[in-house]
Amino acid sequence: MCIRDRIMLVKIKNYLSNNTGILIRLDDIAENMNWELMDRSEALFNKFNIKPVIGVIPKNQDKDLLSYPKKDNFWDLIRNWQSKGWEVSMHGHTHVYDTETNKKDYFGYGGRSEFFGHPLNVQKERIQSGLRKFKDENIEIKSFFAPNHTYDFNTFNALKESGINEVIDGYGLMPYEENEIKFIPQLFYKVYALPFGIQSTQIHLNYWKEEDFKTFENFVEKNHEEIISYDDAIKKVSNKIEFKLLNSITKNLLRAKRTFSNFKS
Repeated sequence: MCIRDRIMLVKIKNYLSNNTGILIRLDDIAENMNWELMDRSEALFNKFNIKPVIGVIPKNQDKDLLSYPKKDNFWDLIRNWQSKGWEVSMHGHTHVYDTETNKKDYFGYGGRSEFFGHPLNVQKERIQSGLRKFKDENIEIKSFFAPNHTYDFNTFNALKESGINEVIDGYGLMPYEENEIKFIPQLFYKVYALPFGIQSTQIHLNYWKEEDFKTFENFVEKNHEEIISYDDAIKKVSNKIEFKLLNSITKNLLRAKRTFSNFKS
């Protein structure tokens, strides 16, 4: 191999390395949850110096979650985790669904929603009510992701009018900006390491069994060097031509896959 080829190979490797990473996102973090698995997750993150995203429900009223044990020092824990560099993201308001999307939501996920279909003033009040709770607890919020991935344009406008323009959701292989919102894509329901791209996991500890946690533990041990922080991920927001093309292809493939799956069922 000549020197020019070696230089080109190094450049390609560096390019892939600089644009590849996994962001750990935990959903449904609330006073009432599966604290046994949350405690074990924290120990795992500490072991490998991982700074995850935790989606905190500010005023949880989800009956399923309320059936779990309550942590009395919950907000102390959240403040401590934020001080360690964990990204505390607002995950909805009460986590109670009251509208049906009929797959007309922004990403076409379908199912029920806490936000989709409500007027702007209703969505804005829910978001600002959650933000007031975080402020009362001395917790800074700059990012958001909705329960069940369901948004409409009112959701994004309510977020922007409330001072939030970063969302951990969406299609794509790279973080991108759309409608004045910065998105970090979340593609898979299971932990998965792509050979290229930056995307977020989706982890629901409250519904996991022991074998699920063991799979996650093995994944982290194997891939911890590729796991990045929220701050690292959001810095990669770009609308470069090549990234826009990759994101568009990814979006179309995933939507086609979901449409085909629904057709088969």
